Amino acid sequence: MTHLVRPAGPTLLTARWVVGHEGGKHRLLRDGQVVFERDRIVFVGFDYPGEVRKRIDYGNALIGPGFVDLDALSDLDTTILGLDNQPAWKKGRVWPEDYMRGGPVEMYTPEELAFQKRYAFGLLIRNGITTALPIASLFYRVWGETWDEFASAAEAAEQLGLRVYLGPAYRTGNSYVRADGAIDLHFDEARGLQGLEEAVRFCKAFEGRAEGLVRTMLAPDRIETCTPELMRRTAAAGRDLDVPVRQHSCQSKFEYDTVVRLHGMSPPEWMQSLGYLNERTLLPHGTFVSGSSRVDRPGHDLDIIRDSGATIVHCPLVSSRHGNVIESFGRYRRRGIKIGMGTDTAPPDMVLNMQVGMILSRVVDGSADSARCEDYYDAATLGGAAALRRDDLGRLAPGAKADITVFDLSAPDLGQVIDPIQTMMIAGGGRHFTTVIVDGRFVMENGVIPGIDPKADTARAQAQFDRLIAQYPRRTFGHPPVAEIFSAAYPVVSRAS
Repeated sequence: MTHLVRPAGPTLLTARWVVGHEGGKHRLLRDGQVVFERDRIVFVGFDYPGEVRKRIDYGNALIGPGFVDLDALSDLDTTILGLDNQPAWKKGRVWPEDYMRGGPVEMYTPEELAFQKRYAFGLLIRNGITTALPIASLFYRVWGETWDEFASAAEAAEQLGLRVYLGPAYRTGNSYVRADGAIDLHFDEARGLQGLEEAVRFCKAFEGRAEGLVRTMLAPDRIETCTPELMRRTAAAGRDLDVPVRQHSCQSKFEYDTVVRLHGMSPPEWMQSLGYLNERTLLPHGTFVSGSSRVDRPGHDLDIIRDSGATIVHCPLVSSRHGNVIESFGRYRRRGIKIGMGTDTAPPDMVLNMQVGMILSRVVDGSADSARCEDYYDAATLGGAAALRRDDLGRLAPGAKADITVFDLSAPDLGQVIDPIQTMMIAGGGRHFTTVIVDGRFVMENGVIPGIDPKADTARAQAQFDRLIAQYPRRTFGHPPVAEIFSAAYPVVSRAS
C-alpha cells in the first residue's frame, strides 16, 4: 500500500469558507468545519461536538471537494504543439501512409511511459484533482496501450495516493494520410479485439486495488477507429464488469463525416443502434452534433445521448484551442444532458478549464445568464461523481470519501474576494491549491507532494518531450525537418548566427 499514512483519529479542518453538501446540493458555510476519520467524512457544519486528535485551521481559504477529471492527461501533451501548427495531418498528428506501411514504432520506452504517468499524476494532484480517468495519445504507439504500462500507472497512483480509474486504450483501426494527402482509415480488427481482451483481463485483475483507490474502466479509442464488433463486445464487457466505458466521439468533422459514410448514421445514432449507450458511457467531447453550426445533417444526437443516461465529458480548454466549442454548456444542461468535466491537456488546470468553458458558453449564447460559476463547479464535482455512479465523491458530506482540497483565498494575485466560488472562477487557478487530501491521506501539504521532486521531474519531462519532437519527421507527411513542422512565434536568433 502507499507509504502515505492517514492521521490517527478524527481530524478537524476549518477555514473561512467550506463547501458543504446537503439535499443533493452544495452550500457555502462561513467559518465552517470538516471532520474526517480514516477514509470518510464524518461531519460538516459548525461546532463539532466530538473529540478530535488534530485541528488544522487554513485561515482565509476555501475547503472543498476534490475535482473529478473524466479525461485526465496522463501523457506529455503533444496537442499543445498544434496550437499554432496546423493542419494536423501536415504536422505529425496523423500517420503518413509510408510510416504506417513500414511498421510504426514505439516512440516511448517502457521507463518513459512509467515516468510520464507518475509525472502527470503529480500535476493532477497539484491542480486539486482527486479522481482521474487517464487519457494519452496513441499517435506515438505501435497500436494500443499495454498491460505493463498500466500496471505501472496503478503503482504510481497508489504511491502518490491519487484515486484513479485505469484501463489500457485499444482500437481496431487508425487514420493515416495517403500519398495524395487525403486522410483514410486502416483497420486490423483482430488486433483490436485482442486489445479488448487484454483490457478486460486488466479490469478483472486491478479492480479495487490499493483499498479501492484503483478502479478500472474500458477505454476504446476514438469512435471512427472502432469496428461494429469491437463496439458490441466493448458494450457487453462494460455491462459484465460494471465499469465505465469512455468513448471519444462527436469531437471532429472528420470523425462525424466518417461515421456517417461508413455506417449511414451519426456517431450517437450508430452507438444507439449497437446498444452501446447507457449510464456507464462517458463521451468526450460532444462538440459536433446535429443541430449545431458544425453539422449540416439533421438528427437528434443530443436527445439520444440524454435519453441513454450517458455523460458528455466537457473539455472546453483543449477544444477551444482548436477552434471548437459545444453550443452550449448552458443549453446542454437545460436539455437535461448529464455533463462532467475533463482537462485532456496540459496544464491539467481544472479551474482554468471551467473558466474557459463558462466564458465560451456565455459568448455562444450571447448572454451572461448562459452559465454561472456554480454550474461549472457542480460539473467538475457532482457531475463527475454522477458519471461514475459514485455518490461518495464530489461532495463534502458525512459518509462521503475524504477527498478534500484547500484553495488559498489569501493569494495576492486573486485580488478582492467576493464569493469564494466566483473569485475562483474570475482569478483563480490550479496554482492556488495548497493542500489536497485523498481517501483521508494528505497527498499534498503546503504545495509539497511527498515523493516528488518537481524541479527534477520537470527537467526530465522536458528532455523526454524534446526527444519525442526530434522523432517527428519520420512520422510526419512528407518527412520535413522539425523546423518546418513546428514554427516559432518569432524568428529565432542564436549567438552562432
